Parts: sequence; structure tokens; C-alpha cells
Amino acid sequence: MLLSRVADALYWMTRYLERAEHTARLVDVAVDLRLGRSSSDAGAPPVYGLVLPAGVLPTSVSLTEVVFFDGANPNSVTACIVAARENARQVRDEISSEMWEQLNALFLRIRQMRDDPARASRTNDAARAVLEGVHLFAGVTDATMGHGEGWHYLQAGRFLERAVATARLLDAFFSDESGPVPMPPLDRADWVALLRSCAALEGYCRQYTADVRPERVTEFLLLNAECPRSIRFAATRVEGALTALARYSARATGARAERLAERLRASLDYAQVDEVLGEGPHAYLSELARQGAQIHAALYQSYISYAVESALPA
Repeated sequence: MLLSRVADALYWMTRYLERAEHTARLVDVAVDLRLGRSSSDAGAPPVYGLVLPAGVLPTSVSLTEVVFFDGANPNSVTACIVAARENARQVRDEISSEMWEQLNALFLRIRQMRDDPARASRTNDAARAVLEGVHLFAGVTDATMGHGEGWHYLQAGRFLERAVATARLLDAFFSDESGPVPMPPLDRADWVALLRSCAALEGYCRQYTADVRPERVTEFLLLNAECPRSIRFAATRVEGALTALARYSARATGARAERLAERLRASLDYAQVDEVLGEGPHAYLSELARQGAQIHAALYQSYISYAVESALPA
């Protein structure tokens, strides 16, 4: 069984990278959507689901400076990549050399872009660098790291972060107030942007054609079992990771985390989109985010911050 500090570092390494990727894609799509609107619609680009520091207006310039490169903003892309790299540095013996090299290369690339004003101002280039870097890290991880206990902590962190982020993003589309700047009524372009923000536009079109409807988009991102960005897919992967971790542990303390993950996955397996929309998507999606927080707390209590006495043999 891994030391708790090692488990903690592995878990947060992929949570931070998933958060960086999610944020980069949100900003990339938001800027594209702004450019695609007519001058009469000009204003702040939509940033649904993106948390900005107080007082920051969502203009293209401020998005790039604050959301990508501001180290003082704990949710910025740079801050997340720095935190992921620091966690990886602490567990160099548990990850492959290729993983470390790829994560370090991403860190250096983003730092070079931050220090070059001409490159830092190009939001799409910065977003592409982050997306490519995180995708390469995921591929290198799957190909070079043993799929044992440590790998399952990586999976738990990655997919729990994804499930909660997607739930909050969907919730922002159903909320009347998604930020400090009032948003105009949603149109087809907004729902296409939502799919793009989840890298799910092509998958959606293969299943539903190009007929973009809010209820279908909701069903696809919430309940589709095959879309890697759907909440149901992520919940299934979280359950699988926690089930595996329970087998590696000699203690039964992981039962609550595993049970909560199983409950979340089962609720999504049997959910119907018409019921979700009819009963109120905001309450439903908020509950999913709450369950994600419960799983995180249970995982921590079971494997990371547990009392020393519980780890001793009876």
C-alpha cells in the first residue's frame, strides 16, 4: 500500500492537470465565440463555468493574463501546471521518466509563453499548448506507467475532477446568473460552444447529427456512457479506480468512498434526461457536484488523512 503522501501527490497531480486542460478549453472556445459574433453582439465573451477573481472583467486580454498566466490566481492554468509539476517532483520514484519529462516540458513551454508578451497575448496558441501537453501526458502515462495502485490514484483524481467540472459547466448553462456580467439568451452557437468546451462536438454529431438541441446536448454530456467527457463516463471510471484501490488496501476503510462512487454511477445509469429537465436541472447538477465532493472527502478519509491507529493490524 502506498504512503499517504504519495497517494496524495498522485491524486492531485492529475486533478490539477485536468483542471488546467478544462480551463484552457473554456477560454479558447469563449474567445472563438466572441470573434464569431456580430459587432452588435460585441461584449464580454461567454465564460460559462469559469471562475474569475473578483473584479476581473471577462475580456480577451484579462482572460489570457489572469486565467492563463497569473500565478497569484490559484485556478489559473499556470498555477495548476506548477502545482501538478510539484506533486510529480515529490513522487519521481512512482512515475515514469517519460511522464516527468513531458510534464516538465509543458511547464517550460507555458513559462516561455508567459515571459514573451507577443506569444502570451495569443490566447488560442496558449490554449493549444496546454491541451496538447496534457493530452500527451495522459497518453505517456497510460503507455509507460504500471497500471497498479499509483495509476488508480491518477485515474481517480483525473475523472473526479472531470465529473465535477462538467456538472458545474452544464449547471452554468441552466442558471440565470452565470457570472458577474449578465449573459444574453442562449442560442445554437452557445450550445455548440458547450460541446466544444467538452471536446464532444464530433461525438454528438455522430449520434444526433448536426441538429443541436439543448435537451440532446444535456443528455449527451450527462448520461452518455461512451463520451469520455460525460459525467456518467467519468463516474464509471472513478468507481473503477476506487474499487481497485479497495483491493490494494488491507483495510476496509475504503468502503464508504467506493459505495458513494457506486451510488453516483448507478444514479446516472438509470437517469432520464426528460426527468432531469422536468424536475429542474440546476438542483440535479448541484447534487452531482455535491456527491463528487463527498467522494473526494471519503477518499481522503480512507486513504490519505486516516488516523494512524486505523492502519495498524488488529
